[in-house]
Order: sequence, then structure tokens, then C-alpha cells
Amino acid sequence: MKNSLKRLLALAAVAALTAAVPAPSALAQPLPGDGIRARIEAVPGMRLLGERPAPPGQVVLDLAYRQPDDHRHPERGSFEQRLTLVHKSAERPMVLHSSGYDLGSSPERPSEPAKLLDANQITTEQRFFGTSRPGGPDWSTLTIWQAASDHHRLVAALKKVYRGAWISTGGSKGGMTAVYHRRFYPGDVAGTVAYSAPNNTDDGDDSAYDARIELVGTPECRAAVKSVQREALVRRSAMTERYGRWAEEEQRTFRTLGSADRAFELAVLRLPMMFWMHQPSGGCGSVPGAAATDDELYAWVSQVTQFPVYTDQTLDAYTPYFYQLGTQLGYAQFAAPHLDGLLRHPGVQEVRSYVPKDIPLRFQAGAMADIDRWVRRDGRSLMFVNGENDVAVAEPFRLGAGTRDSYRFEVPDANHHISLTGLPPGDAEKALATLRRWAGRTPPAGG
Repeated sequence: MKNSLKRLLALAAVAALTAAVPAPSALAQPLPGDGIRARIEAVPGMRLLGERPAPPGQVVLDLAYRQPDDHRHPERGSFEQRLTLVHKSAERPMVLHSSGYDLGSSPERPSEPAKLLDANQITTEQRFFGTSRPGGPDWSTLTIWQAASDHHRLVAALKKVYRGAWISTGGSKGGMTAVYHRRFYPGDVAGTVAYSAPNNTDDGDDSAYDARIELVGTPECRAAVKSVQREALVRRSAMTERYGRWAEEEQRTFRTLGSADRAFELAVLRLPMMFWMHQPSGGCGSVPGAAATDDELYAWVSQVTQFPVYTDQTLDAYTPYFYQLGTQLGYAQFAAPHLDGLLRHPGVQEVRSYVPKDIPLRFQAGAMADIDRWVRRDGRSLMFVNGENDVAVAEPFRLGAGTRDSYRFEVPDANHHISLTGLPPGDAEKALATLRRWAGRTPPAGG
């Protein structure tokens, strides 16, 4: 009841701020067929792929923008980066949004900042994801600097059309992507809202993640999660038989990880993180006990750990992600002393497990430390929003003595899926006011 009341108060604060913003009529109104298609197609390197159905007053365009395979050597070739543009008016703010992966099935869906600002939005697919792949590909060009340079070129090109304030945003890896873009091109946007963005500065030390797992939720719930991990491994034979049968029926394979048994063990080791990242408040009641049948246990573990992730057919699409983890971003491995005697595959948590052996992995230990230093010493107009129970942000971005006009907020009793409107009322009001100020949408005095 207390959390519900807090959320209602936060929503009321957001509604008050929204009502105080000048009506859209005070800005240039979008006109039917206001020439946006022609203006976008006139941008050098931009290609119109198609148009999606859109509400009145909006135009939604699927686009491709030509990017160099290697920004340091543009003469070596190029690829098309896919984008989706939601256009309302060239006079409104523009939100640069990324998931950090491919475009997904609904790239026209507005991010929270786009909703709150009633803004335009450009959603980007990241290099090497989806169809936005260089021709080689030369995996060495999949770096945070190259991806940031993609965004930089795109922003520079579209600012000729959208001259208002730009805001960048994303959740999880998309939030990380937005921060990396700011590190290398800090002046491209007026502000950044990064949701649930991890900051793994030392890939050799995962103690923060282990400590976080020992603090989230209640002692009873943490004990239940550990117990179900053990139970799954005690019943390994029954679990892997079902997993293997499902894979055969769905024509899924385990060549990269090696076997259904290795994939199952890895999934079980990652179970606590996945549980705390995605389970809603009160999700502890769903954890099976020792009396659960094999079918009940399998169904729950499969749902929480997302068994399809560990098959070749899913890993292929996410190989760029795991490559980035293994070369720059870092990857958490979890201690599990409560599973002693039940584990068979030492080293299965290494990120190498997810990446085909013919793709080289060489970790650059200084990449994330550089980002962290920039945030603490030189970061400007940054907003980090995390959930209280989210294990993924056990190592969060922190503000420092040199950081300016930047904020960290925490959504109480929340997981990886959060919003500004879920913040306590005072924080929600502060966050929304800051976002509007960055975007030039501050209400007039006395409004």
C-alpha cells in the first residue's frame, strides 16, 4: 500500500509538470505532409526504406544511413545503419534512443523521455546487430568509440533538419551506449537519461555482484532462490532431458556452448541475477519449493533464465553483444559456494563460452575505467536511474567532484525495468524538471 501511494504521488507530480508545459500550439505544429520525407531523403547518405502507420500528427519512417565500416579509415568500405524516425515537428526536441542491440519489433514505440517531452524520436540499430553489419565483418571495428562515432555522424546529419535540443536515452545496454556516446562526443546532445546502465570498471573483480545478491530482497527470498538453484542441479538429469527434447522439437542446437548440459548449468548459475533483474515485486511467491514436480520446476527455471538464450539460434544474433562483453564491457561471473559438488563445467561462465571460437577475443582492460573517469571528472548533464533490486547495476555509474548538472536516482523496490515516474515524488519532480530544462521545455515563470 505504501509503495502504491508513493507511485500515485509521483504520477501526480509528473502530471503537474506536464500540465505546466506550454501547449503544443505554442510551438510549430506538425502539418500533414510537411515535407519531412523529402527533407530526410535529402540528407546525404540517408535512404528511405518505408513508412509505418502512425497516429494523426506523426510520420514514422524506416531509414538506413550509410556509415563507414571504420571511422578511422572511411575509404575501406561502408554499411547501412538502420533507423526509425518518429516525426512530430522539426521545432520540437529530438530524442536519440537506442536499445544497444538491433531495432527490435517496435522501434516506433516512444521512450519515456520522448513521451514526457512530446518529442520526435530517432531509434538506432547498433553496428553489427540486426542487418546493420559491415561487409567483412572486421570484428575489431566493433568498439564503443566506433559506435559512438556512428551516433555522432547521424546527429550531425539530422541536426540540419532538427535544430532543437537533443536528448539521448536508453535502458541497460542502451543506457551504456548513450553514456559512451557522450564520453567521446559530449556536445552532441543537451542531456542523457540512462536507465539501468551497468558500469563494470574492473572485469577481474565481481565481488560487488556477489555482495548485491546477498542484500536484495528478504533473507527468506534469497534463501528460496539459492534452494531452487540447488534443486535444479540435483534434478539435472530430468531438467536436461526436457531441455534437450525442447531443443530438438524447436530445431535448436548447442554447438557454441557445447551441450544442453553445459547450457543448463550456465543458466542455473545466472538464475539469481535474472530473477532479481526481471521478477516483479512480490515475485518470491512464485519460487518453487522442494515439493514441486519436475515439470513445474523446469517450467519455472526456463521462464526465469530464458533457456532459448543459450542455443546457437539466439546466440548468433547476440554474438556482437558477447563480443563486446569479452573485449571492452566486461562480464560478471557469480560465486556459488552453495552449489559445491553439483557443478560439472569449470569456466562455463567465461564470456568465451558464448562466442564462436573463430572470433578472437582480446580484452581491453582500460576501456570502462576511461568511461568511469570521464563521468566522475568531466561528465555533464547526465541522469542515471536504477532499480533498488537490480543486480545488473551492482557496479553503477557514480558522480564525482568534476561532474556537473548530473543526477543519480533509485526506484524503490524495483528491478531492471524502471521509469522516472516510478521514483519517489520529490525525485520524480526533480528528474522531470531537469529533463525539460535540458530540452528547452521549461514552463514560463508563473505558468
